Amino acid sequence: MLSKRIIPCLDVRDGRLTKGIKFKGNVDIGDPVETARQYYEQGADEIVFYDITASHEERGIFLDIVEKVASTIFIPFSVGGGINTVDDMRDALNAGAEKISVNSGAVKNPDIISQGAARFGSQAIVLGMDVKQVEVTEQIPSGYEIVIHGGRKHMGIDALDWAKTAEALGAGELCVNSIDADGTKDGYELNLTRMITDAVQIPVIASGGAGHPIHMYDALTKGGASAALIASIVHYGEYTIPDLKKQIQGMGCKMRLTW
Repeated sequence: MLSKRIIPCLDVRDGRLTKGIKFKGNVDIGDPVETARQYYEQGADEIVFYDITASHEERGIFLDIVEKVASTIFIPFSVGGGINTVDDMRDALNAGAEKISVNSGAVKNPDIISQGAARFGSQAIVLGMDVKQVEVTEQIPSGYEIVIHGGRKHMGIDALDWAKTAEALGAGELCVNSIDADGTKDGYELNLTRMITDAVQIPVIASGGAGHPIHMYDALTKGGASAALIASIVHYGEYTIPDLKKQIQGMGCKMRLTW
């Protein structure tokens, strides 16, 4: 059995670490570079950075922060937000990121997935999916819809169909974020996570809702995810990454223990 991964997620706005609930009410909670260093030292498997307003504000990603992080941590990290072209991908990778997360830009131009995969390899391309549960319709048969621009714009695209399309286009990994669960600390959206993991062959990261180690265990086992994205549970000091890994492994899920 492959070890599962724990991935802290750092949402960045105006150069500062921020956190909200269901994509709303974001508050400043610190310095993203220093926080990344702390999580690296604690044993995070990877780290994800999102410039959460770049797409909405129609600007590029925070390359200065990417460069600072790359000189501070020595584990894989991915960046997303405002990446709309292959040149944007190249700039982020040259700044030190190992993976690129495309989200809104890929919904508007799916070819960016295949172009990025051809240029940099599928392993470098992560599709971020912001998903909201909606009424089941002919257009959205799964009952889960893709929403872009930080939860601001519903796209009328079925999440399950989009996951399959992204895999076919060359995405190497999917990060499935439930807007309904985001920041609530009530647990991941397991039905959504399982639906996606059963439909694709590439790794799936569960995102949105971690509040207790059992939530992560459920996402990694019942949900079938390869990794669990976390934010509030560590940002506010409720758990350290070693605490989480020890407890999840104690429940019977193999983790990467680095101490």
